[in-house]
Amino acid sequence: MTAFLLVLAAVMFAGVILNRITSKLGVPILLAFILLGMLFGEEGIGKISFDNFTVAEELCSVALIFIMFYGGFGTNWKVARPVVKQSVLLSTAGVVLTAGFTGLFCRLVLGMGWLESFLTGSVIGSTDAASVFYVLRSKRLNLKYNTASLLEVESGSNDPCAYMLTALFISLINGNTGSGWEIVYMLFAQIFYGAALGVFIALLAVLVMKKFNFTAAGFDAIFVFAVAVFAYAAPAAIGGNGYLSTYIVGIILGNSAIRNKKSLVPFFDGITGIMQMLLFFLLGLLSYPSKLIGVALPSLAIAVFLTFVARPLAVTGLLLPFKSRFNQIATVSWAGVRGAASIVFAIMAHIAVNGIIETDIFHIIFCIVLFSILLQGSLLGTVSGRLKMIDDNFDVMKTFSDYSDEVPVRFIQFRISEGHKWQDTAVKNIILPPETILVLIIRGEQKIIPNGRTVIKCGDLIVLSAVTSENVEGIKLSERLIKKGDEDIGKTLSEMNCEENALVIMIKREGKIVIPKGNTVLKENDIMVINRTEQ
Repeated sequence: MTAFLLVLAAVMFAGVILNRITSKLGVPILLAFILLGMLFGEEGIGKISFDNFTVAEELCSVALIFIMFYGGFGTNWKVARPVVKQSVLLSTAGVVLTAGFTGLFCRLVLGMGWLESFLTGSVIGSTDAASVFYVLRSKRLNLKYNTASLLEVESGSNDPCAYMLTALFISLINGNTGSGWEIVYMLFAQIFYGAALGVFIALLAVLVMKKFNFTAAGFDAIFVFAVAVFAYAAPAAIGGNGYLSTYIVGIILGNSAIRNKKSLVPFFDGITGIMQMLLFFLLGLLSYPSKLIGVALPSLAIAVFLTFVARPLAVTGLLLPFKSRFNQIATVSWAGVRGAASIVFAIMAHIAVNGIIETDIFHIIFCIVLFSILLQGSLLGTVSGRLKMIDDNFDVMKTFSDYSDEVPVRFIQFRISEGHKWQDTAVKNIILPPETILVLIIRGEQKIIPNGRTVIKCGDLIVLSAVTSENVEGIKLSERLIKKGDEDIGKTLSEMNCEENALVIMIKREGKIVIPKGNTVLKENDIMVINRTEQ
């Protein structure tokens, strides 16, 4: 157990360091974790022997759930809507065409069997959302013609189709498909149950989060975590596509006005990051460099054909009817980076058909993913620039629903007491400090968005918004606890012997915040927050 934790910590530390290096080189960090896995593997310096594909499949499948969920959660539907038809075509027909072209190449050029050829094409048929999102974000690729949103939706939603194709050809190879009607029903169940349950679960989750107040911080994140897991498990239990359901739930939750959404972003960003590390590290750990030599040439041939022929043919055929420009088609073709889903499906295929077919499908897919991440992922920014697809007037980060500019405002609230000078006064007649606006009035259970005619009443809770700065010079805060026997207990602030250049700006009292005045009396267990300015 201790050795495992040491290795885990070492991998994460190495990942943090490598992130800086890969960012400067323009290489997706996921490639670094593949290489780390190989380094720690049985043929590397770590000498870790791990060849349990069944355990790896279960771990990677769990990782893919959160990658799929966050892929949907981070997609801005309003921005993506104009290109959703193109995206859906690419994520369905595009996967089928790419898998078909690749399968024909494997059969006719490499001489592989028909079923294993199309199985290989199916496994590698989908693009990788993690890599595409990473490149778009890290390089700030402000692409023209809403291309970034097109790529986000395509890469986030095409894994379910590749999964169905992979499952279909695994069944054909194993002879477990039954009649033609059973195949049709299997495909119907995958799509219908996955989509229907995904929408139902998402709408129910949104309703709960809007109506139910979580009593402790962080429980909303735990709830959404459980929703993501349930969104996969429920349809999968009845033959539906769990990945499709999870992605749909992510999109609906990410584009709904739910409570504490901003706090969910760093939580799931971290969860997804850890899952990606795990997935790609396991891929490297499972691989044997010595076996890569035997599949290097066929893998390279498939990768080159996939990148320069199969993907461009599929993209061109699907986008030309939409009168897409050549440079956009070329950019979308080049952005077909392979990765996480292909890894999971390759492990699944290896378990199911190992010993039935001669092809070492796992190591072939490993080589293709390495080639794709290294070449396409690294050069996507360069290729986009050469194709004149960069739009400097657009911010690609706006295409992600989990991104928001930091707004430099803070909120202040206080209650209108009896005799307050604002009592029974219209908002238009009150004098506010500069750079301040009254944004909300809470009156009992009623929340009022004020206008100039709104009259403030006694007991109203007033919320003001004011411009702030993250770094204010001259502010140096410290705390002082008023312990039992302290000489200042029972004194007012004006009676205290305050040190020069110090001001009590807040008192924490029994879980409440007290904004002090000169006549505020100090009590035992009060915590004074003091600002000191050094002269």
